[in-house]
Amino acid sequence: MDLSFVLDGLWTALQPINLLWLIIGAILGTIVGILPGLGPATGVAVLIPLTFGMEPVSALILMAAIYYGALFGGSRSSILINTPGDGSSIAATFDGYPMTKNGQAGQAMSIAAMASLIGGVMAIFGFIFLAIPLANFALNFGPAEYLFLFFFALSAVVALSIGNMVKGFITMFLGLGISTIGIDLQSGVHRHTFDIPHFTEGISFVVIIIGIYAIGEVLYNMFANKQPKDVDGSKIGQKWFTKEQWRRSIAPILRSGPIGFFLGVLPGSGGTISSLLAYSTEKQISKNKKQFGKGAVEGLVAPESANSSAAVGSLIPMLTMAIPGSATTAVMLGALVMIGITPGPLLFENSPDLVWTLINSMFIGNIILVIINIAMVGVLVKILKTPPKVLYPIVLILSFIGAYTLGYSTIDFYILIIAGVIGLFMRLLDYPIVPLILALIVGGEMEQNLRRALVIYDQPVDMLFASPITIVLALLTLLSFSYPLIIKLVKRASKNKDHTVDL
Repeated sequence: MDLSFVLDGLWTALQPINLLWLIIGAILGTIVGILPGLGPATGVAVLIPLTFGMEPVSALILMAAIYYGALFGGSRSSILINTPGDGSSIAATFDGYPMTKNGQAGQAMSIAAMASLIGGVMAIFGFIFLAIPLANFALNFGPAEYLFLFFFALSAVVALSIGNMVKGFITMFLGLGISTIGIDLQSGVHRHTFDIPHFTEGISFVVIIIGIYAIGEVLYNMFANKQPKDVDGSKIGQKWFTKEQWRRSIAPILRSGPIGFFLGVLPGSGGTISSLLAYSTEKQISKNKKQFGKGAVEGLVAPESANSSAAVGSLIPMLTMAIPGSATTAVMLGALVMIGITPGPLLFENSPDLVWTLINSMFIGNIILVIINIAMVGVLVKILKTPPKVLYPIVLILSFIGAYTLGYSTIDFYILIIAGVIGLFMRLLDYPIVPLILALIVGGEMEQNLRRALVIYDQPVDMLFASPITIVLALLTLLSFSYPLIIKLVKRASKNKDHTVDL
């Protein structure tokens, strides 16, 4: 690593025009992230025309700022109105929204911003030292490795449903079933499309997410007579988190950052899987398991840290191998080619100034985003003072706009409503939502990797021993499924021991 390249990159990133585009990208990304259904991929795609005629380095800074800015903003709507801005913000609803109902909205948003900052900074350091080695390691992932990675992700999420694992499996298989809708890429057969052309490309998981969380939440509050909890305005006005919340958060943040970064490097994994896996991991090792889902600060900062670091990690395969690590980097890849930047291994040799300018801009951009998001806390928490008769229509309007902009089809409206009804019944019957969402997201890729692996290996058991990676992932999957049973056995043994001592 040549120090001169680092200093030149910092100087270029601090140029007034690049700082201006960085701030514009951060603000636009935050706004895009807050709006349900848009997400970073849509935001970058819509704003690509802005990059035409720009200097390549300024265009790259702008697109990257929109990307990680949207991830910062996505947790705002998750925390305040239980509506994820996009798939990677789902996990922020689990404990972020309960913190809001407990009168801790300002604290939740400020500590989520800090978690995103630290996760992003950790990933930037990882980018600096591990970009090339990690990109090469990611090349070791073939169909069998990806298949077992998805198995592990699903098992880890189902394991969260302790006491309701049967319901967890039911919702997981429902999600996998929905993911099969559309044209079978192998045979060209239409599956479960009901002769509706719109279904041939499948159902967007973002529409399902908005329906289950946003529409489902509104229906639940309306028909189940659940009115928003009155919250103390003074508590809402407290923008900064407490020392105790920080003490409980620092370890989960530091543990989740590397998880998000590594999964971000793997093409196709993305922020959704990394944030859910970070949440699952943190809940399993936490001493405060019973508080998760009720406003545990650990359950908010862990996925936020992983989500932010995954965004940085996903830039590595795009820049080093021209392989997009997520939907957003796929859009960015096309945009970079159009403006004359050719990603690949030679980019680091031929244009080190470009790479180091991007890295330095990400440091500056994360700090700017923390300032922006914390400064906006006082404005955003005022949403809580909005009467339900005003707030619910706003949520519904944003949801329908977000769903329509994904495919510009009115059929998505019907899917949105059906998903909302499903979300309502899942809330009423206490069915876990996360297994359904994750299965819906990874179902298509999981099926394709399974088919590719079956072509490569003569026997299914051969996939298990395809490489040390598959063996490790298979063992982790088995451990995840066994985790609830192990916990019960340990608790039973502990009770028996205490009973013996009492005697």
